[in-house]
Amino acid sequence: MSEREIRPASLPVRRRDEMPLTVISEGDVLVGRLEMAGSGQILGSFEGHVSCPGELLVGPEARIRADIEAHDLVLGGHVNGNVIVQGRLKITTTGRLKGDAHVGSLMVQEGGVHFGLLHVYPDGLPERTSPEPGSDLAVADGRTSGQPARPLAASLDRVKKMWGEIF
Repeated sequence: MSEREIRPASLPVRRRDEMPLTVISEGDVLVGRLEMAGSGQILGSFEGHVSCPGELLVGPEARIRADIEAHDLVLGGHVNGNVIVQGRLKITTTGRLKGDAHVGSLMVQEGGVHFGLLHVYPDGLPERTSPEPGSDLAVADGRTSGQPARPLAASLDRVKKMWGEIF
């Protein structure tokens, strides 16, 4: 049997408190795709894609240009990219998210900032909300992929009309 045919045994299923911890330290720079086996901390710089089945902590000095998928996310640094969080997204006082977010729940401390669309699913995220790069998030918005988004001007006109009827 050659080395190519030998496959490592799969890791046993572990409780969340037994999951390994991955850390990218301050001053570290990483580019690529990072798939963690447990929880993680990014304290340095990262560019690419991050997948974390546990809790991901983005430190206050961290600079990330990546899409992130995590069970829970504590954001203390700057993230430029879309996030999908099965559980809770917590944006701390130093946290900044520039991108769309699909989350189970959201907590933003005073001073925390989010620029982008926010989709909160308190009953759990739909089966597949992670958009492929370059997609228009149409499925997550409840539209079929062939339907265009409503123009912003038409939506604003409806709001103005509604408020005009009230006042």
